[in-house]
Amino acid sequence: MNVSRGFIVMGAIYLVVGILFGSYMGGSGDHTLAPVHAHINLLGFTLMTVFGIGYRLIPGLADGVLPKLHFWLHQLGALLLLLGLFLMMSGRVAEATIGPVFPVLEGAVLIGAVLWLVGVVRNA
Repeated sequence: MNVSRGFIVMGAIYLVVGILFGSYMGGSGDHTLAPVHAHINLLGFTLMTVFGIGYRLIPGLADGVLPKLHFWLHQLGALLLLLGLFLMMSGRVAEATIGPVFPVLEGAVLIGAVLWLVGVVRNA
């Protein structure tokens, strides 16, 4: 698995999703889901693109199991977190129901970020 390519491709997918989501909000005039749009762009496009470029540019950073674990933790955490945020903010699922899941998903993204930090400290 090429971690750099994986992050860059996923970042590009989230960019398109974010633009489409933003265009929908702009066209409808309903901006109540703006926080979801922002999180799509930050957790999805921005972070994944930065991670992908970092893994490509820093020698040794993409080696080993930690980068792969980082990739999958971020994919799982970000996707489910964004989906949960959408469901909650659109009123489809009550905050009391979905809210307790958020810390687990945020934890997955955080653990991935710590793995990124470990790799950067070791290789940069």
